[in-house]
Formats: sequence, C-alpha cells, structure tokens
Amino acid sequence: MNETLKTILSRKSTKQYLPTPVDPELIEQIVQAGVYAPTGMGKQSPIILAVTNKEVRDMLSRINARTVERDVEDPFYGAPAVLVVLARKDVPTHVYDGSCVIENMLIAAHSLGLGACWIHRAKEEFESEEGKALLKSLGIEGEYEGIGNVILGYPDGPAHPDVPRKEGYIYYVK
Repeated sequence: MNETLKTILSRKSTKQYLPTPVDPELIEQIVQAGVYAPTGMGKQSPIILAVTNKEVRDMLSRINARTVERDVEDPFYGAPAVLVVLARKDVPTHVYDGSCVIENMLIAAHSLGLGACWIHRAKEEFESEEGKALLKSLGIEGEYEGIGNVILGYPDGPAHPDVPRKEGYIYYVK
C-alpha cells in the first residue's frame, strides 16, 4: 500500500492536545493542502482563517460552545490552532467545496504528525454578530457560510483505536 493510502487509513480525530504552539511552517503546509482541494467548476469558493491568536481562538471556542445543547467547556479540546473554512454562499457547491478543503487539511495534518479534528458549528459561529464582526475586522467582504473548523495541534496521548467499518458500506456494481 502506498504512503498516501496508509495516511488516509490511519488518520483519527484527536481530542487531546498539548498546549505547545504549532510550528507555522506546518500550518502553511496544511493550508496549502486545503487550497489545492477540488472545488465545483473550479470556482474556489472557500477561504481559510488560520487562527493561532489565542484570544481569537478562545472567542471562536466560546461562540461554538454556545451553540451546543450540552455543557461544553472547550469544544476545541484545547487545540492551540484552528483552521476555519468558510465558503461563498453564492456558489452552489460551496458546502462540498469547503468539505473537500477540510478533508485535505485533516489528511495533511496527520501526514505531518499533528493531531486534528473536524469541529462542526462554524455556520453558527459566523452567523453570530461576533463572527460577522471578526470577518469584517479582517477585511473579508461578501456572504460566507462557515463550513467547519479544523482544530490542530500536537497530540497529548495515543490515537484512539480503530473503529470497525460498518457492514454494507460498499456495493460493487459490475
């Protein structure tokens, strides 16, 4: 089996992180993997916010936590970096485009020895007044929908064991 397939098959979501900041060169490699994800009609509707500023990271965590129906202290599990993927609402494939960006970044992070996890509720984060204000403060104009957050950091502990794949996942039509 080639290295790419090994990376895909061994990737797991990480939910425990060391507080150590992520090397900026690694973040750059990961976001570049996201930039090269396929997008519908080549429209490149997504954008990526690479958040390493602790105050902004913590603000996004608080906004995200407010949208959860249960008590959650930090939905980002202490990860020191968050890669937020948003996409232009006027592109019909924007959710799919952003999802491809996220998957590329999750695989890239694992290939570089980092832990990562897709955290939902970015849509709600950026529908909030705080989320809209953040985009405005960054000079981001237009209508964007939050697709997801990729939390990122150095794992604090071993990866979770494999979860068996369900029966009937694949149907071959020959």
